[in-house]
Amino acid sequence: MIKNENFGKEYIAYCRKRLAEEYLPRIIRCVDELADDDVWWRIDETNNSIGNLMLHLSGNVRQWICGGIGEQENTRDRALEFSERAHIPKEELLKIWETALRDADEVLKNFDTNKLLELRTIHVYEATCLDALSHVVEHFAQHLGQIIFITKLRTKKDLKFYNL
Repeated sequence: MIKNENFGKEYIAYCRKRLAEEYLPRIIRCVDELADDDVWWRIDETNNSIGNLMLHLSGNVRQWICGGIGEQENTRDRALEFSERAHIPKEELLKIWETALRDADEVLKNFDTNKLLELRTIHVYEATCLDALSHVVEHFAQHLGQIIFITKLRTKKDLKFYNL
């Protein structure tokens, strides 16, 4: 049983584990399975490519965790995350994405859990640090599902994330 005074540390540890130990390797695995063109493939212009989703997740984690929770300066161009069509090579894209995730993990590793209920202004939203962190983890999970689905469509493979 977790004592109340340990809840913040346990929650931060849970979120760090989800982001760094579950989501990170799964997205790397998906990108490794694909050619550069497949990373930027989209069903049509109303849908996102894996490349766009990775840029979007990088911007999101930098804005909400590094900027919001960590109070670091953040300049995000959200529209560009979705409009990018330059087909950034997957190795460069992975570097951008992994760097954002590692920077966020560093913020969380050093975060004072007594500040979880502090209000922060993130973009145009008022949110507690707890809300911001929960938003990022949930947001990552949603887009991870899209990335896995696109990878399965392109490769016609079971990625075997679970051996049930």
